Amino acid sequence: MAEIGDTVRYLNAVGGGRIAKIEGKIAYVDEPDGFTTPVLLKECVVVATRAVTEKALAKETPASSDTGKSAAPKTGPDAANPAYDEPEIAVEEVPGGDSINLQLAFEPTDIKKLSTSGFETFLVNDSNYYIYFSYSWKAGEKDEWQLRYSGIVEPNIQFLIEEIPVEALTEMDHISLQAVAFKRDREFALKPVIDFRKKIDTTKFAKLHCFAPTDYFESQVMAFDIVKDDKPVTEKKPNVKELEKALKTKKAADMRRRPVVKKKARQRQDGDKLVVDLHIHELVDNTRGMSNADMLNLQIDEFSRVMDENLRNKGRKIIFIHGKGEGVLRNAIMKELNHRYKGHDVQDASFREYGFGATQVTI
Repeated sequence: MAEIGDTVRYLNAVGGGRIAKIEGKIAYVDEPDGFTTPVLLKECVVVATRAVTEKALAKETPASSDTGKSAAPKTGPDAANPAYDEPEIAVEEVPGGDSINLQLAFEPTDIKKLSTSGFETFLVNDSNYYIYFSYSWKAGEKDEWQLRYSGIVEPNIQFLIEEIPVEALTEMDHISLQAVAFKRDREFALKPVIDFRKKIDTTKFAKLHCFAPTDYFESQVMAFDIVKDDKPVTEKKPNVKELEKALKTKKAADMRRRPVVKKKARQRQDGDKLVVDLHIHELVDNTRGMSNADMLNLQIDEFSRVMDENLRNKGRKIIFIHGKGEGVLRNAIMKELNHRYKGHDVQDASFREYGFGATQVTI
């Protein structure tokens, strides 16, 4: 664990310096340019302990001469921290890493209390490229965006962008990440500029099933792919023409698969009444491969066919036998009679003659 006086570099960002003070989980780092930067303590990697740093400071400060004159104070960008020399971190390129893979992930600080938990926002850079990016969000349908972070993320790391309290989620209806990829000190292939935008359903942050481990996180996170193998990930909008074509194709295929209705024993004459038995076994030889929806559609098709054939026969009585069962077929028939075939007299058929499950329609 880093301590006051240690020289550190940042785990997930370029830069570093000497720790001037520590408050809770935050370290205040004096950087070579004279600025003091607050950084999460866990993001600090010690490159020189306090003892080593003080020893280096002693070497950098000349002793006073015998004449009593002190040496001139050191000036310039390293004056604030003369012992710190930002280490050059050699980037070890990973085979296959020349394809950009970026993922944005939100990890709850307490997965067991999502209603009150804060969230850490990570950017995963799975590539051999440095990524210079800006991350913003906005509330509702506002035109103005709020910058949350801008900087450079090194190759092949997870980068902590920010910690957000749960109450701030109401402002995060849309997120945006714009970025360019490059390499340092070597030639590289240019990559397209990244412009990722997404509408966020913030209610999902309170639902446990919306969080799961990924290839980059063993813990449960809500993750969004930004770039996958150099290809920007975009939300696919439904193509209306393609949907209509697919529906027509499916309908035609369903019609081809539909069993042929039997021509015999499906209706008979009983005096002045036409009796139509809609039990499925009266309509097809077997129901193998048919779902409940297929069978119901077939029964309603037969009902409609008989009605259409008799619409001009005023006063004609038709008995539809549908059975009692759970009432699904009867309800479907009543729906047709209330909408498509309005104006006809409808009543329960004689129980003595046809049992409970029959409806009489008089044209």
